[in-house]
Amino acid sequence: MTLFLVALAVLVAGGVAALAAWRRPALALAIGSASATAGSALGLVAALGALRAAPVAVDLPWPVPNGALALGLDPLSALFAAAVFALAVAAAVFGAGYMRPHLGQRPIGPFALFFNLFVASMALVVVARQAVLFLVAWELMTVTSFLLVAFEHEDASIRRAARIYLVASHLGAAALFALFLALGAAAGSLRFDAFVALRGAGLPAGLLFALAVVGFGTKAGLVPLHVWLPEAHPAAPSHVSALMSGVLVKMGVYGILRTVTFLPPAPLAHGLALAAIGIVGAIAALALAATQRDLKRVLAYSTIENVGIISLAAGLGLAGAALGAPAVAALGVAGALLHVWNHTLMKGLAFLGAGNLVHGAGTRDLERMGGLLRRLPATGALLVLAAAALAGLPPLNGFVSEWL
Repeated sequence: MTLFLVALAVLVAGGVAALAAWRRPALALAIGSASATAGSALGLVAALGALRAAPVAVDLPWPVPNGALALGLDPLSALFAAAVFALAVAAAVFGAGYMRPHLGQRPIGPFALFFNLFVASMALVVVARQAVLFLVAWELMTVTSFLLVAFEHEDASIRRAARIYLVASHLGAAALFALFLALGAAAGSLRFDAFVALRGAGLPAGLLFALAVVGFGTKAGLVPLHVWLPEAHPAAPSHVSALMSGVLVKMGVYGILRTVTFLPPAPLAHGLALAAIGIVGAIAALALAATQRDLKRVLAYSTIENVGIISLAAGLGLAGAALGAPAVAALGVAGALLHVWNHTLMKGLAFLGAGNLVHGAGTRDLERMGGLLRRLPATGALLVLAAAALAGLPPLNGFVSEWL
């Protein structure tokens, strides 16, 4: 946990230092990229170490009414934190070159601050162990990602995409407020350990589960709560799109899984409902992707499809547990969690490759692209690799988790 907190401190301090250097854009970009890379690398080491370690917790003073800086790192948190930090390392390195054309054209210092805070807030979401702290981290994650999406705000379509994302995110957050208020009122505390001890006793578990699916499912991009995703992902700079598609949506998956630990053992209906939402969303996203000409929108719809696959697997895992079938439960949950990592790697590579490709072609229109594999052989080969993995072709990683 100490190394994890050091990683967060490096991210925040580096972002503030980059903002302080805003009058020297090249220096601000260098500070922001270096601190994002270093902080994320430290966080990745901490998260990987926590995967096989006993859960740890820490409480720090925080003079906020009903608030507490209660932090915890267990294997579930570590799995999602590892995905966040691994992709953030790649995105930060990529961004150091990708943002150079904007030097002197747009404010780089604030962008670097928002980028670092975005990464730090996602990491804080998965280690928060108190409702007020969790919601503060959740809102910081939303606001910073909104500001990153709106980076090229002089374009009306980008402003519209950013507004849709912000409105959808806060509608989802309203459901989370209701969820935590209900749990807190029943438990007499807003701490997660009190929620776990209560396990939903005396509360309508079905309603709480529905609030979690709506609130967290909006961020995850579950159909029909996905409306913001195909708008916001193409609008953001490519390395930000990679983070949003690769790990931001997984915060919604994490939220649903964490909420399950607060409730009584899920009945069969909950598992089947989550599985049905997942498979319907995956099929719908595939159909919508087939009609797109914008490369980044195709990848955005692919994200909706893959989150649907994760939800399908998690739902089948819950259903298996409800039916007393441990093999089904284990395979479902293992497949879902492995696909969280695999999709992070596949989609991160795809969006970073798409960023290079769009830069080389000068367009995102697939119908106007041609001959780029000859001009950009490394980028083209990596993008083909990412597409093959996303297609679930063996022996690539997408096949392994989808097969499970």
